[in-house]
Amino acid sequence: MVTVLHHPRPDAMASLRAQFPDVVFVPIPTTGELPPDAKGDVLLSTAIGADTLVAALDRGVRWVHTIGTGVDRFPVEDVHDDQVLTCSRGASAIPIAEWTLAMMLAFEKRLPETWITAPPVPPNRWHQAGLGGLHGSTVAILGLGSIGVEVAKRSLSFGMRVRAIRRRADAPSPLPGVELVDSAAEAVTGARHIVIAAPLTPATRHLVGHELLRRLTPGAHIVNIARGGIVDQDALRVALDDGTVACASLDTVDPEPLPAGHWLYSHPQVRLSPHVSWSQPMSMELLYEMFAANLTRYVAGEPLEGIVDRAERY
Repeated sequence: MVTVLHHPRPDAMASLRAQFPDVVFVPIPTTGELPPDAKGDVLLSTAIGADTLVAALDRGVRWVHTIGTGVDRFPVEDVHDDQVLTCSRGASAIPIAEWTLAMMLAFEKRLPETWITAPPVPPNRWHQAGLGGLHGSTVAILGLGSIGVEVAKRSLSFGMRVRAIRRRADAPSPLPGVELVDSAAEAVTGARHIVIAAPLTPATRHLVGHELLRRLTPGAHIVNIARGGIVDQDALRVALDDGTVACASLDTVDPEPLPAGHWLYSHPQVRLSPHVSWSQPMSMELLYEMFAANLTRYVAGEPLEGIVDRAERY
């Protein structure tokens, strides 16, 4: 019989209990002391871990799953070498891709600035908008994982040219029509839209900095739906002020939340949202479905999916 220790709230586990009647689910506190008899094969934890995580790892756990799509805030170093770590990677790819295309369209179609209300004096002429379009333009996708693939699918359907980089440069493109290149610099050269979809790792921190931003064609649009730490925000401010970047649509920043008075709140070329691109109906349920699918594999003795490379932290 498999036993799952879990940090999430017991009410969030109701569907899992119903789906796996032969699995024992044992709730454990996030702070304080663990009950002395709390032992399990599996630990289901949160994306940022918990105060009792280290203690729980020593209670017979062989597999750890974090309810989240990334592990940049999870204490990966505390997981033992003989324990497998997985995450709910890919669960939010579709809503994030939809949000990304919404931001790209809003930039090109000048929304909401082209909307009108009844002014004191009606304009003499209409139809003077000067809108752009996605068709025929180039999007650079930095990170072609599950989110990047969904962004690429939708970009291709709009007739865009799609260039991308991925961690495994030797792997073939997962989609016909996506041009894989060797470097971020090559990807962004000549691109109208730059979509940041890579995980935050030591290798990607401040990937979008002064050097990369100098490669952009003036008037570019940056969309960040990954992690704020991938962008050097000081370098971004320079690029916004000198016109290299016409607009930055940022769903993730560093830190989150931003402190009061931070320049990103008020910059006229920044569109800031509070890390909501993942949101959709049943979004939390989808995160748990990823764990449920893996639990089915675990019980059956099959290989798990979504395994985290602890050296790469992804």
